[in-house]
Amino acid sequence: MFISSDLLSEIAPALRNNQLNLLEYIDRICKRLDEYECKIQSLVPEANRNARLKEEAKILLRKFPDTNHRPLLFGVLIGVKDVIKVEGFPTQAGSQLPPELFAGKEASCVTKFRTNGAIILGKTVTTEFTLGKPGPTRNPYNLDHTPGGSSSGSAAAVAAGFCPLAMGTQTGGSVIRPAAFCGIIGFKPTYGRINTDGVIHYSKSIDHMGLFTQDVPGMILAASIVCDRWKKIEFDFRTNSIPVVGIPEGPYLEFLPAETQVAFKKQVAKLEVAGYRVKKIPIFKNIEEILNNRKKLAMGELAEIHKKWFIKYKNLYSDYTIQRIMIGKQVSTEDLIMARSELLLLRKKIDKLMMENNIDIWIAPSALGPAPKGLTSTGDSKMNQPWTYSGHPVITLPAGFSDKEQLPLGVQVIARYMNDEKLLSWAVAIADILQ
Repeated sequence: MFISSDLLSEIAPALRNNQLNLLEYIDRICKRLDEYECKIQSLVPEANRNARLKEEAKILLRKFPDTNHRPLLFGVLIGVKDVIKVEGFPTQAGSQLPPELFAGKEASCVTKFRTNGAIILGKTVTTEFTLGKPGPTRNPYNLDHTPGGSSSGSAAAVAAGFCPLAMGTQTGGSVIRPAAFCGIIGFKPTYGRINTDGVIHYSKSIDHMGLFTQDVPGMILAASIVCDRWKKIEFDFRTNSIPVVGIPEGPYLEFLPAETQVAFKKQVAKLEVAGYRVKKIPIFKNIEEILNNRKKLAMGELAEIHKKWFIKYKNLYSDYTIQRIMIGKQVSTEDLIMARSELLLLRKKIDKLMMENNIDIWIAPSALGPAPKGLTSTGDSKMNQPWTYSGHPVITLPAGFSDKEQLPLGVQVIARYMNDEKLLSWAVAIADILQ
């Protein structure tokens, strides 16, 4: 186990106030990287990383000598998934294609973090073009198990204490699932709340930016910086109404193995004991159709995005990715129009169902179970796909460990469309209950 606790909500103010010396912090992280990164392999290799980090820290100290005028993320290290463009770093999306193809302006969300004082730890490992071909990253809880994907390196780097904040993307379950597998917080905001400019897309109609931290208050801090039109909400469990919880009954939860169902019942029981009202609501009766529509849209847009690159560099793609692109080529224009239309309908249906049943949030397991053994797969994203397709905000919270493997389990909490602020506010209390 290579886990280290680094809470963004504690590190950020400590660095700002000089309670934590920036150079000492960077030195500690560099030593940790030297000792453990060779085993976990969460970062895209970079020559002289340690020297760069120390130099950037010195520049930041010279720029902000007065602790009263330091930005929110002064000196905080952040990992950035290698499909997100960062000035000064090549982008290769976990592929063998020339990085020059993907050169371009830095993603605005990265710029927002840098403007607020963050230092880029480095690019984090992704599966090839965010599809299913795994990279080398291992799960810090158990190196024999996958960290999940496609944001493999971002989740592992945060769990291992290399950085308290990392960025990822999600088209299926690429933020929520790896965060759950690695025992940390993962947040996929409402579709579009974090701009996806500067990203090598999988599917423009579905792709979401996402964030990883080890604590919910830290996630609120990060989200307030990069989510458009963020509104501060103070939620006090003692004085505010507790959110009503919906359990998505039906074929969706029937995907779960027996042991995950047992664990989920225990997690729900914890909420009920804490005073949460829980309702079982039938939903996703046509789950197979929903999953198929999402797949058509994702694969069809994938093929379109890679059209020019694929013609010239097909021999540099993995067999796995080639198969997906070939599937996408078979998706008709009519099917793409239909799938985009169904996406909007699903979004409306979910919110309407929540309103009709007076529920504020849904909860469900973040994955079918704990992180699978081996590195040939990043796991199954069925539990995440409906909410990603619909674009609803989702946060995954650590929820104990599996009985057999003693690996992390996660519970995902889903709020109404554009209710990101309420979701994260409610998640503070829910996280304490589930742990």
